[in-house]
Amino acid sequence: MASEKLADFFNFLSIEKGLSKNTTEAYRRDLDRFFHYLSINQLSVEQVTAEDLSMYVAWLRGMNNSEFKIGESTISRNIISVRSYFSYLAKEHKYSNPAANFKPPKISKRLPKALSIDQVLRIINISGTDLVSVRDRAVVELLYSTGARVSEIINLNLHDIETIASAEDLITTVKLKGKGGKERVVPIGSFAVTAVNDYLARARPKLSKVSTQKALFLNQRGGRLTRQSAWNIVAKAAQRAGLKDQVTPHSLRHSFATHLLDGGADIRVVQELLGHSSVTTTQIYTLITIDRLRESYSSAHPRSK
Repeated sequence: MASEKLADFFNFLSIEKGLSKNTTEAYRRDLDRFFHYLSINQLSVEQVTAEDLSMYVAWLRGMNNSEFKIGESTISRNIISVRSYFSYLAKEHKYSNPAANFKPPKISKRLPKALSIDQVLRIINISGTDLVSVRDRAVVELLYSTGARVSEIINLNLHDIETIASAEDLITTVKLKGKGGKERVVPIGSFAVTAVNDYLARARPKLSKVSTQKALFLNQRGGRLTRQSAWNIVAKAAQRAGLKDQVTPHSLRHSFATHLLDGGADIRVVQELLGHSSVTTTQIYTLITIDRLRESYSSAHPRSK
């Protein structure tokens, strides 16, 4: 049965396609939802038709469904997951593919919400002086200084940060492991270097329970800091700083990219720093800068209206 091929499919995603654990888990959640839909409609995978897939999308959008509400971007990802599964079944196990022409809805580009420089500084400077606060400041500084994803930050090990001598000065870099296992080396700014060094000297030795622990950022039990803990660190710092909107680690990544482009950085450089495989993904940040220019023009130019 096709449903029994799920484990093989997830192995295919992680081993053959090299997808990250988080991406594979997203596929798993999407397919759990799809199989739940099949179950309540008494359908097997083998019975699914193109019309059934259209009805599935309608169900995701709320038709005969009072269980949950999800946005179009999540629906789009669900469709991609289902389509990938059927494509795998057709290619590897010779099943018919009802999803061959199953396409996700076009999602209008949403501008990522970037913080102002002042807001970022308020979040950083709100930290205290106790050991946990020293760690939290280092986490926030490193997120903003490198534009790293939260998963990349929590998976850092001690040896991933390195200081090398250039012709003029010392340069500190961090090796980040991004989506699909792709590695990139990103420079760290002096403020983040100071924060990380302070954490390594004052806080980490007290948090570490065993000498063999390789993780850079540790929780209070001496284990690797979790994704949720990193989210809480950023959210709570933003709340203490008086920011009303929700702030996440990804907000700092958006801000990193936007502030670089505002400062005149080349988009290809920003693409490399963010670890985007395509510059098209990075170009969405230029829309923020263009919007700001348009606002300034409209408010300042006497003949703009």
